[in-house]
Amino acid sequence: MEITLPISFNLALKITSGLTVGMSYPTGRIQKGLILLDGDEELCEEAVGFGVPILKRSLQSIFPGELELTPLNGNFTRGVHARFKLNLEEKIAKIGSGTINNRILYGSKNILAASIRRLPFIRGLLTHTSNLLRARLGLVTTYEPADFSTYLSLTYSIDAGTGRIKIELDKQDPFPSEISEVILMNEQGARHFDQYQDTDGISAHGKEIGCWDQVTAAEASFVNPRHQISFSLPQVRGAILYRGRELIGKRLAWSGFGYSFPPSLEHFKYIITIKRLT
Repeated sequence: MEITLPISFNLALKITSGLTVGMSYPTGRIQKGLILLDGDEELCEEAVGFGVPILKRSLQSIFPGELELTPLNGNFTRGVHARFKLNLEEKIAKIGSGTINNRILYGSKNILAASIRRLPFIRGLLTHTSNLLRARLGLVTTYEPADFSTYLSLTYSIDAGTGRIKIELDKQDPFPSEISEVILMNEQGARHFDQYQDTDGISAHGKEIGCWDQVTAAEASFVNPRHQISFSLPQVRGAILYRGRELIGKRLAWSGFGYSFPPSLEHFKYIITIKRLT
């Protein structure tokens, strides 16, 4: 099922219960959320879109692989109820040999990924080392069924006139006890949205943005200067807001924000504001 939701400024949001966007990237197997369109042009590249859940089991990340869509209040023009099945994990495969199954390898990979995100001063070295090893050893990223699955539901309420999207967590599916962290990703394409700015006066471009840094300003935005479009997110009590951008060859191409919060949080909602700047 594919649903397109027009908003102001000749923009629209699209969501599809199936894998049709970004399939040329390794993350194409991950179920996408709301994809931003300017006219007929999709602006997502490799990004997962707005309002996509990821669950953490300690260092293991669980990604959504399936999605059920139903109309909000009986009408798709008002919004969408989305029930994600989180059932995928990231794996490494060797070209010509298939998936590598080695617990030590994946433990090391998860620690490396956490270090790249949390230690800005060594990000460049670690990322370069990772890319070099992948190239020399013929390693590629894949997303495959995990030994764990669960459901998470969200509602997307659309105010077409103002370009505002309210995204709200529906806790009809309780989190399993082993879940340690919930992340809600809000991304679009890295080549399109390569400028960051926030209400504290911080601005950054391209690699200056970083791949996963905490936002302390009350509100922050990514800007597409060519299309003159921005999307903005606010701080939400009980969560930590992060910004990031990664553009690595044919593997990664996303810019956006992630909210991180504990599964014990009783209620969570936020608003994304999309603007045409001219």
